[in-house]
Amino acid sequence: MFALFADASSLPPPHDAESVENGFSDWYAAANSSADDGHSDFIHAFAADEAGRAFLTALFGNSPYLARNVIRDPGFVQSIASQAPEISLQALFDQVRDQARDAANAAGLMTVLRKGKSRLALLTAAADLTGSWSLADVTAALSTYAAVSLNMGLEYLLRAEAAAGNFEIADLEDPCRGCGLAILGMGKLGADELNYSSDIDLIVLWDQEIASYVGRRGPEEGFVRLTRDLVKIIQDRTGDGYVFRTDLRLRPDAGATPVALSMAAAENYYESVGQNWERAAMIKARTVAGDIDAGNGFLQRISPFIWRKFLDFAAIEDIHSIKRQIHAHKGHQRVTVPGHNIKVGRGGIREIEFFAQTQQLIAGGRDPTLRQSGTCAALTALADAAQITPDVADEMIDSYGYFRRLEHRLQMIADEQTQTLPDDPQGLAHIATFSGYKDVSLFETDVLAHLERVESHYARLFEDAPDLGAGDGVDGNLVFTGTEDDPGTIETLASMGYREPTTAAAAIRRWHHGRYRATRSVRARELLTELMPILLSTLANTLNPDAALLKFDEFLGKLPSGVQLFSLFHAHPGLLNLVGEIMGGAPRLAEYLSRNPSLLDGVISSGFYDPLPDANELRSELEGALSRARDIQDVLDITRRWSHGRRFQIGVQNLRHILDANAAGPALADLADVPIRALLGCVSDELAEKHGVVPGGEFVVIAMGKLGAREMTAGSDLDLTFVYDHPDDVSSSDGQRPLSVTEYYARLAKRLINALNAMTGEGRLYDVDMRLRPSGAAGPIAVRLDGFASYQTTDAWTWEHMALVRARIVAGPDHLAGQVEQTVRQIMSARRDGDKLLHDVAEMRERIERDRPTSNPWSVKYVRGGIVDLEFIAQYLVLRHAHEKPEVIDGNTSGAFERLRETGLLDQGTAGDLIDAIVLMRNVQGLLRQTTSDDFEDVNAPEGLRAALAAAVGEPDFSAARAHLIDTQARVFQLFGNIVSEPASLLKPQ
Repeated sequence: MFALFADASSLPPPHDAESVENGFSDWYAAANSSADDGHSDFIHAFAADEAGRAFLTALFGNSPYLARNVIRDPGFVQSIASQAPEISLQALFDQVRDQARDAANAAGLMTVLRKGKSRLALLTAAADLTGSWSLADVTAALSTYAAVSLNMGLEYLLRAEAAAGNFEIADLEDPCRGCGLAILGMGKLGADELNYSSDIDLIVLWDQEIASYVGRRGPEEGFVRLTRDLVKIIQDRTGDGYVFRTDLRLRPDAGATPVALSMAAAENYYESVGQNWERAAMIKARTVAGDIDAGNGFLQRISPFIWRKFLDFAAIEDIHSIKRQIHAHKGHQRVTVPGHNIKVGRGGIREIEFFAQTQQLIAGGRDPTLRQSGTCAALTALADAAQITPDVADEMIDSYGYFRRLEHRLQMIADEQTQTLPDDPQGLAHIATFSGYKDVSLFETDVLAHLERVESHYARLFEDAPDLGAGDGVDGNLVFTGTEDDPGTIETLASMGYREPTTAAAAIRRWHHGRYRATRSVRARELLTELMPILLSTLANTLNPDAALLKFDEFLGKLPSGVQLFSLFHAHPGLLNLVGEIMGGAPRLAEYLSRNPSLLDGVISSGFYDPLPDANELRSELEGALSRARDIQDVLDITRRWSHGRRFQIGVQNLRHILDANAAGPALADLADVPIRALLGCVSDELAEKHGVVPGGEFVVIAMGKLGAREMTAGSDLDLTFVYDHPDDVSSSDGQRPLSVTEYYARLAKRLINALNAMTGEGRLYDVDMRLRPSGAAGPIAVRLDGFASYQTTDAWTWEHMALVRARIVAGPDHLAGQVEQTVRQIMSARRDGDKLLHDVAEMRERIERDRPTSNPWSVKYVRGGIVDLEFIAQYLVLRHAHEKPEVIDGNTSGAFERLRETGLLDQGTAGDLIDAIVLMRNVQGLLRQTTSDDFEDVNAPEGLRAALAAAVGEPDFSAARAHLIDTQARVFQLFGNIVSEPASLLKPQ
């Protein structure tokens, strides 16, 4: 009686008897409500018919979604029951087109499309479950309906735009024809392979030569708005459901481009930075809606991008990497059926598709017969072209059909976009029954056999190509093709230690999309793809993998090109370890490297890890580099490149524990002294060209602070003071445009400061701090020798004399330098009021404690018992005793303690404790300055940094290191109390 359901033999048995009973109850209830529309008799007759009852039983007992559709629409069941499904399908398409074109508004159109989709789901399920249609028939019907829906939505919107005066269309009856707006179906839609609950992947393009958008917004904004309205029509869920979920992320550079793109922009993208995974995606591209001729013309124009006739070895390797990024899992544990994803899991649909597409990409440029969008058609063509054996093609096609039918059963149950098998026995039994199995164990056996067969063919396809993860500690997926996160990749990144794996994956996709200059060339991306596993492993082993990866992302963003650097990494994999350490643990070094990646060339040269040359050799080295300078700008850039290179070397040696803080401080001081002297000579010559020289005049640079004490760390600024002198009878310079002596040396000082801290294309050399000059910020920028001596003798505060302990001449003529040194020594050796000195030092330390209180032991500068206390002890004792024992004068804190011990002013034990403490504090400070730019708190510190700090402190683990640091600070604080604060508290009020 009912033609479509005449053969019930292929229908699956019900899984849930109770659902069957409830379903029939609802079906008969529908008869009562259908008494007036003539369906009541059919409802009873269909339930009484053996084939009809078997069909309803299969639906009610397995698919709540299809059961609802049947009960809600018995009239449609009646219309399809007695005719061939092809006739019903055509009638459905015709009805949807007619009703959509008659819709009065968008809401009405959305209702038509959704009701049509619900009926389509029922029709295709009936044809599928009864065996009336093949898999290809089912997927083609679903794909065609998607195209019809898109066209109907677009027709409606184009007519509305034309009515509003925004768009000119040639034919109101067929507004899509010649409109210039084309919609490409990608993936399963493009290949006519949609499943029951597929997203539809779309690329929306408009031809700037054809589209007649005349609205005030312009075509770019207008087509973007139209596309968003179309997505709303198709995707938004209403009381009638939805039509299709849409995905626009396969368009060129989806993260940076509008949802509707001009064809010219898209062509330029594919020609310049298109990737192999996008070539693979484009194999399935098909114009499904809008201006079909315009869309097909675009696909024809980019055909050379998709089908390259000649592929070099690197391009083939990159195509292979599409596969190799998905771990083949050879030799790993067996896959289990419960919970397995038959699409992206091992041996699943994705591997079959990639199996075909990668070979199509390699050979399809020379053999047009391989340019098939359908997966099964592609496998057949590959076999016909002898690219694979017929047996392999047949087995892969068989497994593909098996998985796609199983995928449909999974999605029919509740209209969910899922390809994951249930992980519970009840759920697994349900899908096994719905798939026609009487025994779940037989179902599992068949699924597993298909998975293993696909995996075997897939793994053998590139078995001669090395795995990207081999030997680098990566175990799992590393897939960064496409536009969405691969679940297995997210798991892999998380297992490697990335706390924000989705952020990491998004950054890597930016690299592959060619967003940065360094990754725009095909060769750069190919090299980067090969390096990806070892790069991620390296960054994962740093102090903070997420921060390291983002720093590397920042590094890539600043590179002018990538091929040379990536080739260097390829040739010297050990460099990646160093770069990982730098990105993860040394932001200052990362900044140097980002500005000048050629610094890595020096790492592979001999001598990079040798001790730094002495100051004389460094001076000769810089002079040689500056001999090539043509002007002052060259001088500034060359000096910065040279300095950054050598400071990078010291930073790396410090990071690798080749240098400790005691050795790094003097080395960094030498690297500051040398350019100060060189730049002083250059700016002096430049000033003399315009203004002459001061006859008999001299000018010296005094280093104060860490530079003066030769205790510099990464990022230390330069505390400088400038002193000049000249004959009393000279009042101005002798040039054609003379300046007064005061103005002349002020300008010389300012030029030197600018030469040191000006930002150029090579960055800044140093920040300069002049607050330690006489009278501080209110004083002249350069002072004459007698004014300097007078101020220090009569007006200087105690803290200024403490700072003067560290004064050191770094540039200028020997004559004036000797005079200044003598003046400083006289000031240091002057007899002092010991009580006032003691009071001032204690009061100053209390003021610092009020301004910068901290109990964090890692804040080694300001914490009690830290560097400030140690420096104050040294400077106090030097000033207190230099009158009787001038040999104690030493600006270096460790040096001062050593001299105080040698003169008997500190006993052996106390001096040893203080020296050990300053070395410890400097090591911790040096590491933290190198590795973090903010105040360090150990609560959330990454394990890598904890380990590095333990090594810096000289303890086996972080807990011991923290305890050691706290104990040392307590001991120093006690010594500060014994030497300074307690004696000061006994003094009479000042």
